[in-house]
Amino acid sequence: MMNSAMDEINLLRQAQRHQLVVRSMGEEIDLEIGPGDDPSFTAAALVGVTGADSVGPDEHEDQKNLLLSSSEVEQQDIEMNAMPQLKKKKKVVKKWREEWADTYKWAYVAEHDNTSRIFCSVCKEYGRKHRRNPYGNEGSRNMQMSALEEHNNSLLHKEAVRLQMASKEKVQPVVEAPIYVKALLSKTAGSILESVLKRDPHEVEFVQSVQEVVHSLEPVLAKNSQYMHILERMLEPERCVVFRVPWVDDRGEMHVNRGFRVQFSQVLGPCRGGLRFHPSMNLSISKFLAFEQTLKNALSMYKLGGAGGGSDFDPKGKSESEIMRFCQSFMDELYRYLGPDQDLPAEDIGVGPREMGYLFGQYKRLSGHFQGSFTGPKIFWSGSSLRTEATGYGLVFFARLILAEMNKELKGLRCSVSGSGKIAMQVLEKLLPCGAIPITLSDSKGYLLDEEGFDYVKFSLLRDIKVQQRSLRDYLKSYPRAKYVEDGKPWTERCDLAFPCASQNEIDQSDALSLVTSGCRIIIEGANMPCTPQAVDVLRKAKVLIAPAKITGAGGVAVGELELNHEYNLMQWSVEDFENKIHDTMKQTYERSIKAACEYGMLKENPEALVHGANISAFLNLAQAMIDQGCV
Repeated sequence: MMNSAMDEINLLRQAQRHQLVVRSMGEEIDLEIGPGDDPSFTAAALVGVTGADSVGPDEHEDQKNLLLSSSEVEQQDIEMNAMPQLKKKKKVVKKWREEWADTYKWAYVAEHDNTSRIFCSVCKEYGRKHRRNPYGNEGSRNMQMSALEEHNNSLLHKEAVRLQMASKEKVQPVVEAPIYVKALLSKTAGSILESVLKRDPHEVEFVQSVQEVVHSLEPVLAKNSQYMHILERMLEPERCVVFRVPWVDDRGEMHVNRGFRVQFSQVLGPCRGGLRFHPSMNLSISKFLAFEQTLKNALSMYKLGGAGGGSDFDPKGKSESEIMRFCQSFMDELYRYLGPDQDLPAEDIGVGPREMGYLFGQYKRLSGHFQGSFTGPKIFWSGSSLRTEATGYGLVFFARLILAEMNKELKGLRCSVSGSGKIAMQVLEKLLPCGAIPITLSDSKGYLLDEEGFDYVKFSLLRDIKVQQRSLRDYLKSYPRAKYVEDGKPWTERCDLAFPCASQNEIDQSDALSLVTSGCRIIIEGANMPCTPQAVDVLRKAKVLIAPAKITGAGGVAVGELELNHEYNLMQWSVEDFENKIHDTMKQTYERSIKAACEYGMLKENPEALVHGANISAFLNLAQAMIDQGCV
């Protein structure tokens, strides 16, 4: 690789050869539109001198004269002035836009087929090549700039710019987030966690979830040392599949993403677990989701294993055909590891009924049979799956169950809900008939607050906004008294209960302090592991009760498994039967967790009893199966 001095010399030579000058922000530029190529465009610099934020019309010609300082450019101007003007050209003054900065910085002018072109200095392609000009005005400067801007917004070009910048500026690599390790009481538990850290030192999310479980299992390991070896085997996934997913967009450009599927454990039965399409997806998150799902399924009454996975593909902004092509390419590799008796995926972030339909269609096409659909026979692809409803409703039912133990009810309590996906909207819908006052929702840009609380009319508006994939800010057009807080989280608002339903680690230490200050005393987890370890410490000291997602998600596990059972026809269930089934499942899971916590010396009134009891109960079910099956 060339050193920085040689790089600077080469850049200076290139700038002199192509007359490249960097333009400052806020300057105005002249773009000429005519029937053909602009004769002055060959030698004119793309960018101009540094100026103020705003340049007036009278001062513009003075600055333009300062630009054309070379004798060659002046001579060409003299010749141009001497030529008769056949048609007067219209002069357009266009504001220098911030997003165009990189476009002009990485562009230069050169001849191609006796025509001046604006080239990209990274990939050496010119703007006209990347976009067909419907007006036939190939040589005009603004059309070429527009085409080059479109090219420079492509992902491949941005990656090339990033690599070039890194090589020239010697950018330091991004440092991994440090792993927060709690102090463990026993050396046995500490040695297990130390081995996980040594084996997977960079998998922050996975280590965090393991640490929480190991912390809960300390009294179990102290009581029976045999479980130590069981836990060591359990913490290693049975199978991790990482694969390439190539696909073609609507413009014919090829892209490649990475796919993941972690089948963590099958000792209790075939794997069940979600698929997540999100840019943040990696192996660590896949393992963490699979591990959490394994414990969640082990806590249920059904004999199920656990799995998780997805891709770093972002479905936002993609067309229907692009999403279909990606799903088909994704399934081209994954189908080898799926089957009704091996592994069946379910929905997660970025994967809904549409994506599941495309995935199952390709799976059926490749496997050659219609055995076992992904979330239920003839249900998932018609968009009527009850799994997400059961998960969202289950959170509210569990909140009612806990409050009943305290001789309280949901009516009149202020509830903060994060996220605005399927589960968050189902939570909001079910809170309304219970008489609760939901006041917040959130998305990737910020959160929405309505101090008066959402009602049925407002919920209908929010549902329409989400269906149309609009921003929650549009809610203010109908209800201006509400407010939308940019780049904020809803945990600073006064509330009695919190329902974090967005993603993992959305509540950090400062958010936990805000929740305690705002009066929150119960947290019902909708997302997997929504609290960081530091936040958990704050909430534990403040005696805030946490209902873990392993328990609160039991409703979705139950209905998802019933969908696969041909003896049940959920489509014929009444609303009362459906809700009674979820309520019974939540109650059984709650009692099983409390019983396990009490057996290992933890009082029912302890705010941590549910978390530790759920982990202990799930682990004991898995451990017994592993003992019965031998060295597996």
